[in-house]
Amino acid sequence: MPDSGTATAASTATASTGLPSRGVHHLALTTEDMQMTTDFFVNVVGMPLVHAMKVPPGVGVGPGNRGNPPYEECRHYFFDMGNDSLLAYFEIPKGEKPQSDRDAIGGMQHCAFTVTPEQMDALQQRFDAAGVEYDGPIDILPGLVSMYFKDPNGIRLEACSQPAEGANPHVIGSVLQTKAQARAELATTGASEEWLDQVTANLPD
Repeated sequence: MPDSGTATAASTATASTGLPSRGVHHLALTTEDMQMTTDFFVNVVGMPLVHAMKVPPGVGVGPGNRGNPPYEECRHYFFDMGNDSLLAYFEIPKGEKPQSDRDAIGGMQHCAFTVTPEQMDALQQRFDAAGVEYDGPIDILPGLVSMYFKDPNGIRLEACSQPAEGANPHVIGSVLQTKAQARAELATTGASEEWLDQVTANLPD
């Protein structure tokens, strides 16, 4: 893996080409029980509730639906997951939808939150106190330590820390590869050399 200086330089270079976003604004998930979900994230995980609303009339089953769940006036709550990004939940009426398969095509396999080592320790203490089961912390990549857990809806979540970086993690730098490292895997897709050159152009040598 490149050192953090190389990673930072590469990230800056990539940013100068005009990335399409500044990161996650909000991640929208679903629940059958908003009170249960709110209690878990506010009182167990420690993500403050910042907005509680019902979807306006006519935006559920009517022509004004913009892609949200097709139910009238369902609850839609937002939680602060840190670094100016939001975790959102829609409440689906009980019994209307089956439990999802997180490995299904098009499904969400899991969501990972960036945490500092101190925040990781605090989460463990919260989970232990609340009797929440979790896996880890375990090493997942060089310099990356993760803890896996589920919300009350069975959604798999991850807390990901970079112990050596302390309170200032570099998320992109923690996974950044060289061109050669990435090409070794990309070549197994059977893609052309031209395509390999194209998709690895931003990576450091």
